[in-house]
Amino acid sequence: MSKRIVMICALVGLFTTIVAQGKLNIEEVDKYSYQLYQEEKWDELIKYSQESMEQGIDFFYLRARTGIAWYNLGKYRNASTWFIRAGENDLSADWLQEYLYYSLIFSGRTLDANKYASSFSDATTKKIGFKRAAVTNLTYETGYSFNTDFDDLKIRDFKSEANLGDDYGEAYLLKNYIFHSFDLFHRIAPNFTLQHNLTYIGVNRETLVDWVTQTTSPVQVKELQYYVSPVCVIGKRLNVSTSLNYILGNADVYAGSLNSNLDKVYTVSKSKYSDYLVSSSVWSHLGNLSYGVEINGGDISNSRFYQVSGWGTWYPLSNLNLYFTPRIYFKSDNDINSFAFKAMGISGGAQLGQFHLYGQYLFGDMENFVESAGSVIANYPGRSDWKLMGSLYFPFSKRYQFVLRYINQNIIEEYQVYTAGEKSNSLEYSYLKNTLTGGISWTF
Repeated sequence: MSKRIVMICALVGLFTTIVAQGKLNIEEVDKYSYQLYQEEKWDELIKYSQESMEQGIDFFYLRARTGIAWYNLGKYRNASTWFIRAGENDLSADWLQEYLYYSLIFSGRTLDANKYASSFSDATTKKIGFKRAAVTNLTYETGYSFNTDFDDLKIRDFKSEANLGDDYGEAYLLKNYIFHSFDLFHRIAPNFTLQHNLTYIGVNRETLVDWVTQTTSPVQVKELQYYVSPVCVIGKRLNVSTSLNYILGNADVYAGSLNSNLDKVYTVSKSKYSDYLVSSSVWSHLGNLSYGVEINGGDISNSRFYQVSGWGTWYPLSNLNLYFTPRIYFKSDNDINSFAFKAMGISGGAQLGQFHLYGQYLFGDMENFVESAGSVIANYPGRSDWKLMGSLYFPFSKRYQFVLRYINQNIIEEYQVYTAGEKSNSLEYSYLKNTLTGGISWTF
C-alpha cells in the first residue's frame, strides 16, 4: 500500500511540475512579446498574445503590441479593437493615439476616429492634421441620363393597345435629364458632423396625347433638392444620423381640354410642386461587421409612405480592400401598420491598387424608393424592378478624388386612359434608363 501512495504522490508532483512549466507569467510574456515585436514576427505575436490572454495575462503593452501586429498586417479593424482596449488603461501616449486614429480611418470609421481625436495631445492632433471644427470635404458631381427606348415608345400605338375609342389617353415619355450636385461636409464638433447637399435636376419629356387624333409636345421638369443631415457618435460606438430632404419643382403640363365652344384644344401649362423626406438611422461596429437600421418617411409625388431597411457590412479582410453589404427594405403606403417586403440589395467594394471599385444591385418593387442615406431622390413617375450600378474611384494627388459611375435601371410607367375626366384604364410600358456621371471631391 505504501508503494502505491509513494507512486501516486510522485505522479501528482510530476503533473504539477509540467503544468507549472506550461503556465505563463507576466514577466515572461512581457519579455517574449516585446522580442516578437522587435523582430516584426506579427503572426507569432498575435498567436502568443492569444495564448497569454487565455491564461489570464492581460496588460497595456500586450494589448498595444497585438494591435500593432494586426496594423502591420493591414488588418485595421482588428487593430483598432486592440488599440481601443489599450487606451482604456492609458491613451496619453502619442504613438498609441496615432495608431488608434489611423486604424479607425483605414477601417472606414471616420466618425469614431474624430471622436477619439478630441482627446489627443496637441502634438498628435497637429501631426495628423485634425481640427475640431472645419469644412472637411466638398464634392461636385454631374450626370446625364437617357432613355434608350424613347424613339420606339414615341411611335408605339398605345391607342390601339388600350382600346381607347373616344376616350382620352396620355403618356409622359422620359427622354433624358441632367443633374448637378454639390456636397459640403462640415465638422461642427469632434463627434458631430453636418452634411449639406444641393442638387438641380432638369428633365426632358415628351407628352403623347390621344384624343381623336394623336398630338405630342416636349415638356420640361426643373427641380431643386436640398438635403441636410447631422451625424453624431453616442457612447463608444453608436452612430446616429437624421436627415431632411426638401424638394421644390415646376413642370410643364401638356393636356387636352374643351374650350368655350366645346372644341378640343391642347395647351401647355405650368405646375408647381413640393416633396419632402425625413430619415433617421443608427449603426454600429463589431469586429469585422458593421450593422444598422434606417427609417424613412415622406410625401413624394402626392404619395405618403414609410420605409424601413436593415443592413450589415462584412469586411472579410478586416479593412476597406474588400467588403459586402446585403440590405433588405420594407415599405408601406399611407398606413404605417401595413409594412411589407419591397426590395433587396447587395453592394460591395474592392481596392485594386490606386483604384476603388464599388458595385450595387437592387431588385424588388421600387416605387418612390429611397436608397440608404440617399441625398438625391429619384421622384420620377413609375416604378422599377431592378437597378445595377458600378462606380470607379481614383485619387489625384493627396486631396482630390475622381469618380465615374454607370447606372442601368428599368422603369415601368403607365399610359393612362380617362373616361369623362376620370381614370378608367391604364397600360404599362417599360424602358431602360442609362445614366453616366462623373465627379470630383476635395478634402481639406
